[in-house]
Amino acid sequence: MSKISENSIYIYNSLKGEKELFKAVSAPNLGIYVCGPTVYSNVHLGNCRTFLSFDMVVRYFKFLGYKVRYVRNITDAGHLVDDAEEGEDKIAKKARLEQLEPMEIVQQYTVDFHNVMRQFNALPPSIEPTATGHIVEQIEMIQEIIDKGLAYESNGSVYFDVRKYITEGGAYGELSGRNIDELQQGTRTLDGQSEKKDNVDFALWKKASPEHIMHWPSPWSIGFPGWHLECSVMGTKYLGKQFDIHGGGMDLKFPHHECEIAQGKAANDVAPVNYWMHGNMLTLNGQRMSKSTGNTLLPEELFSGNNNLLDKAFSPTVVRFFMLQAHYRSILDFSNDALLASEKGYKKLMIAFDILQKTEFKATVLNQELDTEINQLCDKCYTEMNDDFNTPKTIAVLFDLVTKINIFQESKTFGSIAPETFTKLKETFCGMISDVFGLESEAEGNSEVLDSSLNLLLEMRQNAKQERNFELADEIRNKLTAIGVQIKDGKDGTTYSL
Repeated sequence: MSKISENSIYIYNSLKGEKELFKAVSAPNLGIYVCGPTVYSNVHLGNCRTFLSFDMVVRYFKFLGYKVRYVRNITDAGHLVDDAEEGEDKIAKKARLEQLEPMEIVQQYTVDFHNVMRQFNALPPSIEPTATGHIVEQIEMIQEIIDKGLAYESNGSVYFDVRKYITEGGAYGELSGRNIDELQQGTRTLDGQSEKKDNVDFALWKKASPEHIMHWPSPWSIGFPGWHLECSVMGTKYLGKQFDIHGGGMDLKFPHHECEIAQGKAANDVAPVNYWMHGNMLTLNGQRMSKSTGNTLLPEELFSGNNNLLDKAFSPTVVRFFMLQAHYRSILDFSNDALLASEKGYKKLMIAFDILQKTEFKATVLNQELDTEINQLCDKCYTEMNDDFNTPKTIAVLFDLVTKINIFQESKTFGSIAPETFTKLKETFCGMISDVFGLESEAEGNSEVLDSSLNLLLEMRQNAKQERNFELADEIRNKLTAIGVQIKDGKDGTTYSL
């Protein structure tokens, strides 16, 4: 059942610098574009945080009943080393170093990215376009911007005319808060900048040097598209000239997203995006994780425990839960101790999740106070999520619900609350954990085998007790306890919990 009308979501819009009430362009349809990876190396944990943050956002909108078209691109060309206007393409450079074709590099690291996202239980995007698959559309958008007098060709390259854009009413710097004089002072002098009318102008198309191995024909030269242009084209093609949400890491605000806004307005005479969302960084040793500095941690190192920063291996779902415990706009510092704490909290949540899933509703005497408390806590989950997707506060409310759920563990019935409250509790608690947060039971794949095995041992113990072989019965109990299985004898038989 759709919950759209019941929920008012406030999103921190980076463009305005404040939270705004979310209104979809065409509810219940909703368009989200997230800048995907540049596939020239293995995706690191800092990259994963951004993608998992927006996976949570997409999941929550879907949970509320929105029909989400989620577009996340693959950058497989045009992204130059150090995000500069001149230099070598990141993928081409890696291909040259490894003596491979550029598309071999693209394929290798795209597969790695997909595998990691699958391990983290991230939803695949509705559409995953590639930059190289949209060269024709990029050439068309460049021509539109030229025709409007906001771009110019110089020596086979095409540049966006930033000062002309500002003169005609554009607000270059509106997202990042930078003004053009500061930008001009901070612009480095690079080879090829003499082609530009102004140092602050940015490339829409670059003429390829003879050694540049990734290039395509265009009306201006044999060359390649500018990195910023790719996302403008793919966002517009699949979500329209103006769509709901554009997401990415905080580091993409400038110049990437700033340039996207200028390109979109120049080509289509309308602001391309209504809400700009930016996730913050994951730090390691107090420094931002970055491929360029080598200060990175690969997901596989966490899953295997093969890193001297770790005491043990951690499952993908525990790492995902660790990231959810910080707000997507806050800096999150990685540590082994933080992961250990997250693992304990995750297990506590999943025990309650399992209890709620397996316990049947049987009407008993209504406890009005408990019924009211559970209703209020369920409502609070939505209140916190509607406040700019505040996952840490939502998780705190879920732990309050764990306390309530544990009340029912002995009786194995939720009858002291109203049946509609039980339904609401189950939908909210299990929905937030599974559907919104994407958390899975670590033993989910083997749960049936585990359940059958433990029930067999409990049956053996029961037979031993009936045969008055109490020594064997106690031995089974003690060995199960030693490996973390708690068993309880009740009037209705023996049950276990992990």
